Amino acid sequence: MDAERVTLRTVIEDPPVEEAIPAVQLAGRPVSELVAEVVEATGLMSTESLASVRDRSRSGSFSHALVEKGIGSGERVAKDLADRFGMPLVDLPQVGVSREAAHRIPLHVLERVAAIPYLYEDGVLRVAIADPQNLHGIDELRLASDSPVALAVAARDDILGEVRRLARAAEAFGARAMLEEHDEEQEQEDEDDLELDDGISEAPLVRLVNSLIFQAAEDGASDMHFEPNENGVVVRFRTDGVLHEVQRIPKRLAAGVITRLKVLAKMDIAERRKPQDGRISLGAKAAGRTLDVRVASLPTVDGEKLAMRLLDKSKQAPTLEELGLNEEMRQIFEEVIRKPTGALLVTGPTGSGKSTTLYAGLTAINRPEINVITVEDPVEYRLPGVNQVQINVKAGLTFAAALRSILRSDPDVVMVGEIRDSETAKISIEAAMTGHFVLSTLHTNDAPGAITRLNEMGVEPFLTGSAVSAVLAQRLARKLCTHCCEMYNPSVDELLRNRVSPDVAEAMAGAAFYRNKGCPRCGQTGYKGRVGIFQLLVMTEDIERLAVTRATREELEKKALEQGMRTLWDDGLAKVAAGVTTLEEVGRVLT
Repeated sequence: MDAERVTLRTVIEDPPVEEAIPAVQLAGRPVSELVAEVVEATGLMSTESLASVRDRSRSGSFSHALVEKGIGSGERVAKDLADRFGMPLVDLPQVGVSREAAHRIPLHVLERVAAIPYLYEDGVLRVAIADPQNLHGIDELRLASDSPVALAVAARDDILGEVRRLARAAEAFGARAMLEEHDEEQEQEDEDDLELDDGISEAPLVRLVNSLIFQAAEDGASDMHFEPNENGVVVRFRTDGVLHEVQRIPKRLAAGVITRLKVLAKMDIAERRKPQDGRISLGAKAAGRTLDVRVASLPTVDGEKLAMRLLDKSKQAPTLEELGLNEEMRQIFEEVIRKPTGALLVTGPTGSGKSTTLYAGLTAINRPEINVITVEDPVEYRLPGVNQVQINVKAGLTFAAALRSILRSDPDVVMVGEIRDSETAKISIEAAMTGHFVLSTLHTNDAPGAITRLNEMGVEPFLTGSAVSAVLAQRLARKLCTHCCEMYNPSVDELLRNRVSPDVAEAMAGAAFYRNKGCPRCGQTGYKGRVGIFQLLVMTEDIERLAVTRATREELEKKALEQGMRTLWDDGLAKVAAGVTTLEEVGRVLT
C-alpha cells in the first residue's frame, strides 16, 4: 500500500494538476474505503446500500460499483470523487473531446483504464478518468503517453461513451478506407457483381455495418432505417420517438451494406422484388445491451429499404412509479390490476409505450401463487416467473389460437399483446368474464373510444360493460434535458396556439414554464428520454349502463369527465407546469 500511495501522489502532484491529495487522507487506508466514506458522508445512499456496493466492489472499483448499482448519478459520483481527491471535475459532453488529444494514447489502454484524453495544450495532455483510486491504470496512462499527463475526474458513462465513439470512428474510418481502395481496383467490373456478393468476404463492409448497429445501440435508438435514394443510402435512427439522420452511405457501397444486413437477418439476398422479414440476435457487446433486431425489407423505386426494430432483451421492465403516472392515477391503476377478474385495456397509437405499461403492471402483480401467461408479438421484456408465448403466424400460432390454448392452461392472469381482430377481442373479453384478469392493448385515440371500438369489433355491449374494469390511454412525450432547459413565461396567445382552452390559458398566463434549448448531452435537441401522458377511465355503474346501450364516444367521455376523469391534455399540461416537458412537445404528440 505504501508503494501505491507514492504512485498516486506522484501522479496527482505532476504539473499542471492544481491541487494534491493531502497525505492524511490516504494514511494506511485503502482508497476504496476513502471513496466509501465520501459517499456515506454525503448521504448518497443508505448504510444497507453502501454495504451492498462494498460487496460488489471487492473484485473491482468501488466507484464503478456505485454506478452499476444505479445509486445516484454518474455526475454526482464524479463530483464527490473530484472534491475528495482534490482533482478538477470535467463535464465531457460540454467541454468536448479533441481528436488530436484522443489519439495520443492507444485505444486499448483507454478501454482498459476507462479514461479519455480530452485536450492537448502547451505540451500537456489532459485526461479524464473515472476512478482516481485506480493506481495501476493511472500508471499505465502515464507510461503510454509521450507528454506530461494532467488528470481530471469525469462521469464514468461519459468517458465510456467517448471511448466507444472513438473505437467506432476508427473502425468505420478503416472500413471506408479499405472499401475505397478495393473499389478502385474493382471499378472495371460490372456493378451487378457487387450486388450479388453475399457480403461475408468484405471484412471492411462488415465492420462498417457493425459500427452502425453498435452506434444505434449506444444511442438508445429504437429503430434504424436504411433508405435508398439516387445518391446512395440514408441511415436514420429513431431516438425518443423522433427520426434523425446519422449518416449517408455512398452509392458504390449501398448494395453491399443492404446485402450484408440481409445476410445477418437470414433473408434471401437474391430476392429484391418482394418484402421480407428477418431477425438478428446480438450479444452483450452491443454497447452492453443484448439485442434482438427485427428486420423488414421493402422494395422501393430506388432499391430496397430496410427497417430494423431494436429490442433490448437485457432491459428490465419499468415499475409503475417510473411510468410517469401521477400519484392519484397510480393508486387507482394498482387497485384495478389487483382485481382477480376483469380486463384492463391500454390504448394509443403505435410506439406510445402501451406494452411497456402492461409489463409494469405485470411486474407489480406477479407473485408465486398465481399463474401468469402472456402472448406477444414480439416478446419485448423477459419477466422471471411469467410464461411468455411468442406469436408465430407461419406456424399458425396467432393471437386467437394462442389465447384459446392459454385458457386451457389454468391461468390467473393473461396478457394479450394486442387485440387485432374480432376473434381475439371476443375471446379476451369472455376470458375476463370467466375468472381471469386480462391485460391487453387496443388502437384508439383516447380511453372512451376503446369501449365503442370493442362494440365495432363484434363484442356484445353487455359483455363490454361487465368485463372491462378500466381503460388507460397514453402517449409518450420527450422529457426536457435537465442540463440545458430554460425557464420562461408563456403568453396567452402562445397557450391558445397550443390548443389550451381560453379559461385555462388565462389562468396559466405568466406561469413559470420550461422550454428546450439544446446542449451536447442531448444532441442539441433539448430533450433526453421520454415520459408518459395518461388518461384513465374507470368503469363505473353509470358508464357501464351507457356502454350497454351502445352510447357514443362523446356520451361516454362526457359522463367520465363528470366523474373525475382527466383528459390527455390535462395530464400533459400538468407535466409542462412541473417542468418535465414542453408545451410544444405535448402539442406534437396530442394533435
